[in-house]
Amino acid sequence: MGWFAQPGVLPWVALVLGLCVGSFLNVVIHRLPKILERGWREECAQLAGAALAPQPAYNLVVPRSGCPQCGRRIRTWENIPVLSWLALRGKCAGCGTRIGLKYPAVEVLAGVGAAYAAWRFGATATALGAALFIWFTIALAFIDQETGLLPDNLTLPLVWLGLLLNLGSAFTSIQDAVVGAAAGYLALWLVYQAYKLATGKEGMGYGDFKMNAAVGAFLGWKMLPLVILLSSLVGLVFGALQMFAARGRWDGGFRFHFGPYLAIAGIVAMFWGEAITRWYMQRL
Repeated sequence: MGWFAQPGVLPWVALVLGLCVGSFLNVVIHRLPKILERGWREECAQLAGAALAPQPAYNLVVPRSGCPQCGRRIRTWENIPVLSWLALRGKCAGCGTRIGLKYPAVEVLAGVGAAYAAWRFGATATALGAALFIWFTIALAFIDQETGLLPDNLTLPLVWLGLLLNLGSAFTSIQDAVVGAAAGYLALWLVYQAYKLATGKEGMGYGDFKMNAAVGAFLGWKMLPLVILLSSLVGLVFGALQMFAARGRWDGGFRFHFGPYLAIAGIVAMFWGEAITRWYMQRL
């Protein structure tokens, strides 16, 4: 399998790969909502029979990344994960505009997550699947937190990826994965419908249903109660902190995004779900 698959080497290889993927995830987090918005505008214009002015190409590859303030293109040496941010002291080399801590944080999370998956599962399809799950959920969590969107471009491929991996029982049986995908979607859909019936308001978006379906497709239906419980607890804590920071007081109309909490709960359940469940069952 090669020297890089050795137990003492693989996590370090995964760390470097994960850091590089994290750099790309920053592009996805920044650009994907803009790409979707552009597509929606084009569709609306077509429906209205209006013509939009030609626009330059904009996707995940074109144009090259640059400073949003001064437009200076990022050079190769300025795009090394984490190290470039440290070397530049968190500032644009052109205009001195601060580069948010979010960028190295995403890279570190992607790198450490991949390294832990490699250490935990070894050179297996399960390790690759766990790394992909972490990378997808990092992108989804940050996009949701910033824009309130959980794009189908990420949630639906994640559902299918979980099902395909579990054809080989990477995390659970394919039967449990299929039921998990359906149950994950329906569980939050029912909560949504009950909340809407009781209050007349929408408590969450359809992207949350699809993201929970992806968690179910990866981990199976048996992990869903733990995921929903953990995400609710984490959401309660962080939601209260966000509410207080934003308003300075409690406000029942404050809305927070559920995607980041599903991401945290899904990752916790993937690596430690069985241990948590055993610990809980022993205390019943």
